[in-house]
Amino acid sequence: MHPQRERLHNELHARPSIYFSEPAHLHHVAFLDDGEVCDAILARLGEMADASPDIEAVQGTVALDGQTLKWERHTEFFTLTLLVPKGEEAPPWPAPPAVLATIIEAHREALINASLVLVESEASWAGKTDAYGFNDPAGSQVGGGDATVWSDFRLSEAGVNRLLLVNHRLNAFRLGRMVRRLLEIETYRMMASLSLPLAKQLGGELQGYERELGELSERNAESEETTPRPLLAAISSLSARLERSGARSRQRFSATEAYARIVYTRIEELREERVGDRPRLGTFILRRFRPTVHFCAAIDQRQENLARSVARLNDLLRTRAQVEIEEQNSSILHSLNERASSQLKIQKAVEGLSIIVISYYLFSLFKLGLQSLAALGIVIPPYTAAAVLGPLGALIIGLLAWRIWRVKSH
Repeated sequence: MHPQRERLHNELHARPSIYFSEPAHLHHVAFLDDGEVCDAILARLGEMADASPDIEAVQGTVALDGQTLKWERHTEFFTLTLLVPKGEEAPPWPAPPAVLATIIEAHREALINASLVLVESEASWAGKTDAYGFNDPAGSQVGGGDATVWSDFRLSEAGVNRLLLVNHRLNAFRLGRMVRRLLEIETYRMMASLSLPLAKQLGGELQGYERELGELSERNAESEETTPRPLLAAISSLSARLERSGARSRQRFSATEAYARIVYTRIEELREERVGDRPRLGTFILRRFRPTVHFCAAIDQRQENLARSVARLNDLLRTRAQVEIEEQNSSILHSLNERASSQLKIQKAVEGLSIIVISYYLFSLFKLGLQSLAALGIVIPPYTAAAVLGPLGALIIGLLAWRIWRVKSH
């Protein structure tokens, strides 16, 4: 059996919903997890419940004072969902219980989302949204009309987003799943929106980079600089800054795209229907959330296009430099050819002179030899001397010429 088989199979049951019946309050908070937040919260939960949670698990459930607390570890964030049955005298939007408020206060800087869902039955709810303090809320029938959800998506003084779910025909299983979808929409929407400040910051930086790229392109087109080295250094600097900017934002924009797809999927799973003349929850959320996602995607694409443009300009400049280098090499080779041709001509002249000088010395030696023989009383007729020494001199000169030719050929 593969060592990972059991773990991979159990992913089907990794994040079950909390199943419950109305009326109830569900307090949901999400913290950005840098590794220390999750461990600190789990340690705190272990102290409260007198039982250490499994820190290797991705989720778990803890019973605290008769209340069910579910924790979940995600890639970038950590969530807590506390189920509190609603009493008859309980206010519609209570403050979080002490067990949860303590954790929130200790990690407030990492808090990215806080939502409170009030689940009422069809018979127990007030019948109108004004009784719950909503101001011009959005509402939808969800689950094929088996429940109705209301929210004005305005934060309370404590920074909590409030949702009202009126259950008509959902059983405990479907009710838990429906509430989970609503909470996931809020949490993943906030996580996806984390890249918006970064995108706005990059928008200003990219505008400066584009202006700089335009100036560099004009300099490259004018070709007034004697050497491309300064221009190449400027383009390399711009490319390095773009690469650093991309490395800083690429992971955040990819996460935004992934979170946005989850939000779209969860909204589709609500199976919304209109309630009177009120806008649907999905319509209200997507009206501003979708432009946020598109803006971040546009900045990411703009950054990639700019990086490609810089790379193309860099290639053009390198090509131009290469052409100039080849022209210089061609000029140098042409000069070397001319110099070699001149040297060859000089060498030929020297060879000719050498043969003439050698011939002169040979015939001088022959003449001295003949004069010496005459002094000894041996007289050789001139015609006989010419007939013997002429071919011999020609043979010696021919051998010398042939030897010079062999040395040159090698």
